[in-house]
Amino acid sequence: MINAIKRNIFPTIIALSALSVSASAAFYSVSGLSKLFAGATFEVIIMAGSLEVAKLVIASLLYQYWDTINKLLRGYLTIAAIVLVLITSMGIYGFLSAAYQETYQKLVVNENQIEFLENKAKFYEDDVTRYDEELERISGNISTLSNAKATSIQVRDTSAVGGLRSTVSTAELRLAQQRIGVEEENRKEVNARRTVAADSLQTIKLKILSLQNDSDTVGELGPLQYLSGLTGTPMDKIINILLLIIIFVFDPLAISMVVAANFAFDQANRKNLYNEYEDEVDDHLWNDDPWEDEEEEIEEKEDINDIEVESELVEPDNDFIVVDEDEPKPVKVIQKGPNTHRVLYSDGTEKKVDKNSNIIRYL
Repeated sequence: MINAIKRNIFPTIIALSALSVSASAAFYSVSGLSKLFAGATFEVIIMAGSLEVAKLVIASLLYQYWDTINKLLRGYLTIAAIVLVLITSMGIYGFLSAAYQETYQKLVVNENQIEFLENKAKFYEDDVTRYDEELERISGNISTLSNAKATSIQVRDTSAVGGLRSTVSTAELRLAQQRIGVEEENRKEVNARRTVAADSLQTIKLKILSLQNDSDTVGELGPLQYLSGLTGTPMDKIINILLLIIIFVFDPLAISMVVAANFAFDQANRKNLYNEYEDEVDDHLWNDDPWEDEEEEIEEKEDINDIEVESELVEPDNDFIVVDEDEPKPVKVIQKGPNTHRVLYSDGTEKKVDKNSNIIRYL
């Protein structure tokens, strides 16, 4: 019992791995086909599920009975298995491409929102620039008006010598003060508008930053965007190549693992000529030590020339059959197949022998 468990551990691991890959491929394939034929989802799931099970059974059947099954049936089952692999691959492609499109649509919406906000931000940036220029102009006007001075003029005065008197005109100073007040009001108004535009610009930039760092789209499509920018290849082309690589490995690997599991169980449970498992044969069966010990004992006892041997002449019976000693004998297995092995005989000929025959077990 323990030996049976030991020799079947690794084949069981292979079988479980084959089942896991096959189950994953079946799930993705059934899901993808159900999306392709959304009008009959439940019916498609039943049909695709039964085909997936049949595909694994066909793979095992062809491996076990390749040499004994009818050639016509064998050819049909081989073609059916290949077609089922293609159908499964198409379903996996549909499932994965649908998942990508769903995520890609989120990315497109996100990029459109960012583009809209960037255009809006550009508008507010232009406003802030225009207000800054306006404030600079107003500041220049105020500076110029602040430098205004009173001018010296001469007025007629009969009491003065010559009838003229020099004085200072304050009209320009009063006008400059009025202009400075107007410019100050303009500066306050422009500054308020600039503050509103700057606050709006800041809010929009924060929204853009939040959309650019969206964990859903950046985490899922970030590597593809990086590869697209690195290679200069459109992201749709990169994902298409990736999907083709996956589907050409996924289901063929499942079929190969099923065949490998059959082969592993077959090798682990091989029997010899005496219908015994190889790991159940006593390790000391072919030990020559007892024979050597017996020879040593004989040598110790007496010289071989002193041993008396009784001889008797035996006449062969009339029905005694002489076997041809030159009949070719199997030498070794030179090629192993699913059901038959190619065996080399002592005369140099090669023959196909059933893998379960006594000759193969003996070799």
